[in-house]
Amino acid sequence: MRQRSLIAITAALSAGALTLTACGSRDSGGDKGSDSGGTVVTIGVDAPLTGDLSALGLGIKNSVDLAAKTANKQKYVDGVTFKIEALDDQAQPSSGQQNATKLVADKSVLGVVGPLNSSVAESMQKVFDDAKLVEVSPANTNPALTQGTDWATDKKRVYKSYFRTSTTDAIQGPFAAQYLVNDAKKKKVFVIDDKKTYGAGLAGTFTEEFKKLGGTVAGTEHINPDSKDFSAIATKVKNSGADVVYYGGEYPQAGPLSKQIKAAGAKIPVVGGDGIYSADFIKLAGATASGDLATSVGAPVEELASAKEFVANYKNGGYKEAYEAYGGYSYDSAWAIIEAVKKVVDDNGGKLPDDARAKVTEAMQNVSFDGVTGKVAFDEFGDATNKQLTVYAVENGAWKAVKSGTYSG
Repeated sequence: MRQRSLIAITAALSAGALTLTACGSRDSGGDKGSDSGGTVVTIGVDAPLTGDLSALGLGIKNSVDLAAKTANKQKYVDGVTFKIEALDDQAQPSSGQQNATKLVADKSVLGVVGPLNSSVAESMQKVFDDAKLVEVSPANTNPALTQGTDWATDKKRVYKSYFRTSTTDAIQGPFAAQYLVNDAKKKKVFVIDDKKTYGAGLAGTFTEEFKKLGGTVAGTEHINPDSKDFSAIATKVKNSGADVVYYGGEYPQAGPLSKQIKAAGAKIPVVGGDGIYSADFIKLAGATASGDLATSVGAPVEELASAKEFVANYKNGGYKEAYEAYGGYSYDSAWAIIEAVKKVVDDNGGKLPDDARAKVTEAMQNVSFDGVTGKVAFDEFGDATNKQLTVYAVENGAWKAVKSGTYSG
């Protein structure tokens, strides 16, 4: 869940980078009892595995599972067997906090991938930080999670155990605004959000940039995310004369919202962030979704040479669900944990130290490798150094990439 000029994305990494990141090291200690007699290291996963957002959550879980299996197959950390423990947060902060407490209590857990939702992350960060347990999100985009609540004027890191492989809404919202004004030539927007941490934050950064670029805000509305009847708002959109709608929120609401806006007679595109970039949005929005737009983190995984092996291995893994928008980022988040564990084991003579969690968190700051999504590394706030984004459009019942780039200040 997300600076002033668009520049072309860098060339994709060469094919086979995944293989290059995965070959070899030592013995370890810690939680004994794997089938090989070595050490079991658990990678926790927190995501919505049931409910409206489960398509994204299951893609996250499966991709982490693939990373653990790949590390085990290649004996990336000799003497260490990785396994995952996936917990369902149902996109609810209270469930996420309970899951965080449960994962902290399992001493074999040395890192956690997730969550999907920024609002859930807010409830988990302190629990993990107090336990010095590293957390790497493939999907959180709210800037405050890494840079503090005053991030726009005074960036300050709050939790040293929190990292993410996706870029933030400080970049994603303005990136969409630039595309709409400069490329799509849209001048009048109606802005809607779901009042949640991710949606409201994304709508805010978008609106600021849209106005800065000379665009006009025709109206604003907030929806109840538990509702599916948006007819009143759809009528307001129609009467506003807006030539585009920007929605801050996720696909379970965005799909019906788009459908009802078109039905009200406003034949204009609905645009959102990575929270609506799912095949399920198109299913919910129906045939009139053609022309709707979404931004999402990174370049299209299918088009990156560095991701070819991930895509093939995921398919061969027999997973029933698609890896969705965050699959590559989830794999890279898990691999970052694996790299940090490897560093700690290597530095301790081939075994895990007693303070392994703290050491893994410390090692994460300097992790750097060629991953599925490109170069994976973290800045002083724990944010991804990879700032790529892509605009997708619904064409012929599927998402199609129309422009990739970065947004810089």
